[in-house]
Amino acid sequence: MRFRIALFLFLASLQATLSQDIEHGSLLVDGAQTKAETGDNFICATIDWWPHDKCDYNHCPWGYSSVVNLVSVLECICIEIEMNTLEFMFPFHSQSSNFIYCSLQCGLIFQDLSHPFLAKAIQALKPLRIRLGGSLQDRVLYDVGSLKSPCHPLQSVKGELFGFSKGCLHMKRWDELNQFFNETGAIVTFGLNLLHGKHQISHNVWEGAWDPTNAYNFIEYTISKGYKIDSWELGNELSGKGIGASVGVAQYGKDLIKLKQILSTLYENSNFKPSLVAPGGFYEKHWYDRLLQVSGSGIINVLTHHIYNLGPGSDEHLERKILDPERLSRVESIFSNLSETIQKYGPWCSAWVGEAGGAFNSGGNDVSNRFLNSFWYLDQLGMASSYSTKVYCRQTLIGGNYGLLNTTTFAPNPDYYSALLWHQLMGKKVLAVSSDVSSPFLRTYAHCAKDRAGVTLLLINLSNQTDFILTVRNPVTASVVENEVATGTHKESSFFDKLKKTFSWVGTKGSEVTFREEYHLTPKDGYLRSQTMVLNGIPLELTDEGDLPRLDPVRNNLRSPIYMTPLSIAFVVYPNFDAPACATHRKL
Repeated sequence: MRFRIALFLFLASLQATLSQDIEHGSLLVDGAQTKAETGDNFICATIDWWPHDKCDYNHCPWGYSSVVNLVSVLECICIEIEMNTLEFMFPFHSQSSNFIYCSLQCGLIFQDLSHPFLAKAIQALKPLRIRLGGSLQDRVLYDVGSLKSPCHPLQSVKGELFGFSKGCLHMKRWDELNQFFNETGAIVTFGLNLLHGKHQISHNVWEGAWDPTNAYNFIEYTISKGYKIDSWELGNELSGKGIGASVGVAQYGKDLIKLKQILSTLYENSNFKPSLVAPGGFYEKHWYDRLLQVSGSGIINVLTHHIYNLGPGSDEHLERKILDPERLSRVESIFSNLSETIQKYGPWCSAWVGEAGGAFNSGGNDVSNRFLNSFWYLDQLGMASSYSTKVYCRQTLIGGNYGLLNTTTFAPNPDYYSALLWHQLMGKKVLAVSSDVSSPFLRTYAHCAKDRAGVTLLLINLSNQTDFILTVRNPVTASVVENEVATGTHKESSFFDKLKKTFSWVGTKGSEVTFREEYHLTPKDGYLRSQTMVLNGIPLELTDEGDLPRLDPVRNNLRSPIYMTPLSIAFVVYPNFDAPACATHRKL
């Protein structure tokens, strides 16, 4: 095992000698004060409502991954032959005890969420926040209480909003979902239907008051069953100009006040008070400012926004966009402006990214589910953290091209491992990090280490030809954590001597920590569109038992520089970094 890691490091160092560019630089990590702070459960993923026949660009990547049919162990296909006649076909995948009655009136497929890896994937990120929502949430009713219409599934219908009919969530399915969330320790955010009761007055403008009757009955049922929903969200991408449909800001504010009253009433005798989340749309400054003003103090607990800054999934230039530092940085203005909106009009709110998939319309096939995408994903996690974003929900946990898990096999895509490493290594407190590196292709982020003393760095090398050799400095102690390597001009004759020091090994024994931990991420065989992520030279693949692989670091001497190969990512943990700002963050 150690031989393979040592070989990887040797080959990496050898590549540096052949690289076109070698750039030396220093990173200054300020551990004296906190720059920003994320929430306790920053990593989040979504489960959407899209049926299997949701297709984009002649590609249908959703499979059976929606809220209503995730993890099929039994498929029930109901075909209407006559008005009152059904033909049933039951291709069994597991025990016959899973048989369930499927009728034209209910139409939905109930599954038992029993896929062997799904629970493991969620538990590894425990506690993972899961947001149930998406475009079709505003077309969904709940089969409870006085619902007057039949409980039909979402069906593809031309001319309807988003190309699908209204749908329905059965309470049997809701029971199964909550049992699953309870068993896996997931934290749930549920998106409610804001368009219920409203009517369309133009191409995409809807008006009228929200009808809360069905939502009231649904929430009441949820409480009666003891299901803990951490937060309720109202509406999806209906803010501003909207996506497919829009709701005026004044009416949106009134609808939120109504939901807040419902939550106050229904949770009056409960020790737990859920958060109200809104509007789950794309940030438009004037509209968001007005929403906080018209809804008033304390109504909205969480202000959510969505980000798809890479454009459509069909864009043939997605790879270039992901590796373009200027393109990645453009979204920073959204985080900055949203932060100002909250400070000025809603200081009682926190900011979440409620949905982000990079490329919209199901993501980019052979891009969003490949190693390449982690450059965008991890960079945006770092950027969002820098503006005190409390939660970042990745579109999706499973489904579409951008799922953290493969839609058919449930095996982790590369971004799952990126999320897992972030979850394990990056603490809540964000530290300022500056660099004298002139290249814009080196992206750097620093946090207090997760549940331990020290600091974790996230380093991203977007360049396809530059190797970075980096020292880390700590202004708190006014000392160099690692040996200085000449910056600017340097003698190539001394490079090999420095290279030897770079990869010196340090044992784990001893009273003092004299090493740092490094997690270097590269694509298998150097192919950016590989579906296999490589950690310190070892491909990350599920074990024969279907368990996640170990995510072991290599340990390097503190007195050696960090080496970053082209088109690579690294988490680097300094266990003994003197950072007073992190002292209260340590787990007792």
